[in-house]
Amino acid sequence: MSNIIETRLPTGVKDFLPVKAAKLEFLQSALYQIFHRWGFQPIVPAILEDLAVLELGLGEDLREKTFRFDDRQTGRLVAFPPDITPQVARIAATRMHDMPLPFRLCYSGRVLRHAEQRLGKDREVFQAGVELIGLDSAEADAEMIAMTVEGLRSVGAQEFTVDIGQVDFLRGILDDLDLDNHDIALLCAAIAAKDLSSLKQLLEDLPLSDQKREELLTLPRLFGGPDVLDKAAAAVRNPKSLRALENLQQVLDLLKIYGVEDFITLDLGELRGFDYHTGLIFQGYLSGFGRAVCSGGRYDNLMGRYGFSTPATGFAFNLYNLLFALDRELIQHAAGGTDILLVSMAKDKMPAQRLAVTLRQQGYSVAREMLVRDRQASLDYARRLHFRYLMILPEAMDSLLLIRPGDGQETKVDLNAVEEGRLQL
Repeated sequence: MSNIIETRLPTGVKDFLPVKAAKLEFLQSALYQIFHRWGFQPIVPAILEDLAVLELGLGEDLREKTFRFDDRQTGRLVAFPPDITPQVARIAATRMHDMPLPFRLCYSGRVLRHAEQRLGKDREVFQAGVELIGLDSAEADAEMIAMTVEGLRSVGAQEFTVDIGQVDFLRGILDDLDLDNHDIALLCAAIAAKDLSSLKQLLEDLPLSDQKREELLTLPRLFGGPDVLDKAAAAVRNPKSLRALENLQQVLDLLKIYGVEDFITLDLGELRGFDYHTGLIFQGYLSGFGRAVCSGGRYDNLMGRYGFSTPATGFAFNLYNLLFALDRELIQHAAGGTDILLVSMAKDKMPAQRLAVTLRQQGYSVAREMLVRDRQASLDYARRLHFRYLMILPEAMDSLLLIRPGDGQETKVDLNAVEEGRLQL
């Protein structure tokens, strides 16, 4: 027996063997069908970017997580993108600007991010998402959320919520505060953590009016159903926050038309991407899984960084999170990945090869058993490698024997029926 070397992958990345790879393939395919159904066209960004260009489209958080290195050919710094949206923005702004708006673009691909090892986070992220560029409307925002719900349904998710926020609601409150960046950062951290006691303690030492304190104290509690909008409207006075609430109400009204309102939760204390997003934001969560499986929102300032100022919104699924959240539900898409393992008992293998060609032309996936081994060994191989059927072609070649590896059930099939395309698996 050959010596198998011991290998170790870098922290935060994974190999996926056939069963899980088949599940990932299904997720990607199912989501792409939704994207195409809504009129989005595929785009394939480069695997490397010039660092200076890439950083134009990154928030501070992702800049710190970017893998960068020297390009030996040019001497410039290049990078593996930590997110695909800035790449799509660059392509749309620099190579599609003479085309009519809006752009409906979809993509899938893997990105790399530095992550703290102690937190156990992945450094590799597999994304599949869309960008809707050139529209500034509640209808465009609602479309992103409706597509998210449809995407989750298409991959078999049963219990899930899409949490919606609006960064301009909080921005309207913070804009009126005469505080330095340090104090603002502390307030945002407490609000994001929904830590009401820490927030109260911070506000005691800050020079704020009672009205402002009340607005800030309301934020961690603004989570729930549509009635959250009424509570928020009663708590704020500034025009920016009130406009944000109007935007949310318009989106909710549209989501009722799509029939997805039951999946929606409002969270006006959500601060994800506060320095990057410009309006509505959202994240999708599956019941019993603590990490978001998708996230998105409006980013109207991004395109302008690449010289083409136009509004935009979008979202992306994290396929790894989706895979781990739905691992059991996806087993049906992994088992039986290949239809037939075809075994020939005759010395002359040409009839089996011709039969394999015929079956493939009929749409079945077929692998030939090329090793010489007994029936039980072939059946064990078929079972472990998730073939749906073992097909045995005997020397007489007048009939075929179909065996289901899972339970050993046997069925005789007329060879002429197979060649005439009448086989039904």
